[in-house]
Amino acid sequence: MTLTTDRLILSIPTAADAETIELACQDPEIPRWTTVPSPYTRRDAEDFVAHVGRSWIDASETVWGIRHDEALVGMIGLHDVTEHPFGGHAELGFWIAEPARGKGYIVEAARAVIDWGFAELGLARIRWQAVAGNVPSARTARALGFRYEGLQRQALTSQRGRDDGWIAGLLATDDRSPALWPVL
Repeated sequence: MTLTTDRLILSIPTAADAETIELACQDPEIPRWTTVPSPYTRRDAEDFVAHVGRSWIDASETVWGIRHDEALVGMIGLHDVTEHPFGGHAELGFWIAEPARGKGYIVEAARAVIDWGFAELGLARIRWQAVAGNVPSARTARALGFRYEGLQRQALTSQRGRDDGWIAGLLATDDRSPALWPVL
């Protein structure tokens, strides 16, 4: 499954991407705000690529590598995909390598993923959540039209332990215009 935008190609990561994924995840900002292990090893990257392949098969997740000029610059996906007779739901997750930050790639890629999730998976709702304080991720979610829904105390877990989390939602029927968020 490949998605394309004006500047990007989104494609399923392969074993050939493991080295690039490993190198990108050495940036301390990625494990700081995500569930990516730290230290991040080649084995972690290989296991991640294998997991992505399995998750496409069982339809539990849809993860793409974000490519600009053929270079892998980040990851984006719909996680915890759940079907429901009244429309399913999923969680949008992403990270971007340090050299590619500030170029609008995540917003561009996320628009394609969100459109695909609503149209192809029949999702009614997409959730975004992040460790409280992850302002760049929150700005991205707001730009995509997500509506801030609150603070979840100690709701997010990682190898660091428990963190407070911000949560926002986007409905298939939302107009996607940015709204005010009290935390930004």
